[in-house]
Amino acid sequence: MRQSRETVSPMSNEGRNKYVIKHITDSLLNLLEKKEIEDITISELCDNAGIGRVSFYRNFNSKEDILRAHVNELFDGWKSSWEKDNKLPLSSGIGMVFGHFEQHRAFYRLLNERHMVYLLKDVILDMMELKPDLPKGEAYAKAFAAYSLYGWIEVWFRRGMQESAEEMKQLFQSQGL
Repeated sequence: MRQSRETVSPMSNEGRNKYVIKHITDSLLNLLEKKEIEDITISELCDNAGIGRVSFYRNFNSKEDILRAHVNELFDGWKSSWEKDNKLPLSSGIGMVFGHFEQHRAFYRLLNERHMVYLLKDVILDMMELKPDLPKGEAYAKAFAAYSLYGWIEVWFRRGMQESAEEMKQLFQSQGL
C-alpha cells in the first residue's frame, strides 16, 4: 500500500524524504525572494533549510531541479482535474491553466522576476501530450498549441498578470487557437 501524506510516519524514509524536500523547497523560495538563483549557494540553501548537503544531493541535482519539482507538484492538481474530464474543449483546459497560474500567483510572480519562466515549458509540452510518435499533423498542431500557450503565459507574466484567467481564456479563443 502506497503511503499518503496523511499516513506517512514522520520516522519512515518516505516521511523523512518529504520533510527534506519541503524544507529545501521552502528554503529556496525564501532565498529567491531576496536574490538571484545563481547567487544562492548549496551550502546556504541547506543551512537555511536545516538539512545536510547529502540530503540535498540525494533528492536533487541542481537548484533548478527543486523548482521543476515544485512546478510539477503544483501542476499535479490541475492535471488530475483535466484527466477526470479530458473530453472538455481545449478552451476549457486553457482557462483552467490560467486559473492555476492565478491561484499560485506569488510563486509564478517570483519565477518571472527571476527570469525562470522557461521552467514551465516542459510542463506545458507534457500537458499537451506532445510525443515524438504522434502522426505528423497531430504532432505539429499540438506543438503549435503548446508553444503558443507558453508564449502567451510568458507575456502575461511579464505584463504583471493584469488580465484575469477568464480574460486570458477569451483572448486565446478570439485568436482562433
